Amino acid sequence: MKTKNPVIIQVSQGGGAFYCGKGIKDDGYKASTAGSVALAHHVRTVAPLYGVPVIIHSDHCAKKLLPWFDGMLEADEAYHKANGEPLFSSHMLDLSDEPDNENIDICAKYLTRMAPMKIWLEMEIGITGGAEDGVDNSGVAKDKLYTSPEQVYSVYEKLAPISPYFSVAAAFGNVHGVYKPGNVKLSPELLGGHQEFAAGKTGKAKPLFLVFHGGSGSTPDEIKTAVGHGVVKMNIDTDTQWAYWEGLKDFYKAKEGYLQGQIGNPEGEDKPNKSFYDPRVWLRKSEATMITRVELAFKELGCDATMSK
Repeated sequence: MKTKNPVIIQVSQGGGAFYCGKGIKDDGYKASTAGSVALAHHVRTVAPLYGVPVIIHSDHCAKKLLPWFDGMLEADEAYHKANGEPLFSSHMLDLSDEPDNENIDICAKYLTRMAPMKIWLEMEIGITGGAEDGVDNSGVAKDKLYTSPEQVYSVYEKLAPISPYFSVAAAFGNVHGVYKPGNVKLSPELLGGHQEFAAGKTGKAKPLFLVFHGGSGSTPDEIKTAVGHGVVKMNIDTDTQWAYWEGLKDFYKAKEGYLQGQIGNPEGEDKPNKSFYDPRVWLRKSEATMITRVELAFKELGCDATMSK
């Protein structure tokens, strides 16, 4: 590994369906489940070669996607029975569109099932704006983008007696995607208020594990403030998607004359171009630019070269 950092490999429902193959009908989210489970097995097979801990995580699962969640948990239970540990490290339930009491009750039901396997549950209360992976919250009322301390503590109060393995994605103005400065007002200092409120109730300093959704485009100061208030995970899907595309874009611009046909380039009309259009070549360029973006995230999160310290 280039940076000696633990990493999270995260799969969404749409990502699982893509991994399975877009030609497969996703009736009952069977393709999403199969793709997600296949990805988890792939990661478990190759991860030891990289020499760093790898967390396998499933992302936003709305209420309508619960059959996908159930399918992954069934795979966890089967793997746990055979190996003494679950297939996935953690899962996320995003029931933020539901009433708070229903959101929390469903999370409690699933955490009870996950607890014997020590699977981490990430949940969301308060809505992340914008659009991501087929979920569009771009028209949501602005007050919904800010979670109250009471809401966050109600999650802790319900889940903590079940298992310590859970985190809360509390909204503080978060929006999926990247927008012009001034269009989105992040208030990560609110997370400090959530911790203080929960500390007053529990007598524990910083009892909450918090998650930063919609981290793409955030400033270093916003990230530092969020981490200081107990954020343990930040999502930067939009930024990593752009970084991946940027590698391909830059490669095409640099090698355009070699990518117009199978034969013929600036070096001669009979010269072959296979070494330029081979997908392994340009996909690696995309990976390299995404690695650079992830390295920046490690530094901004204050966890650069964790395993070297």
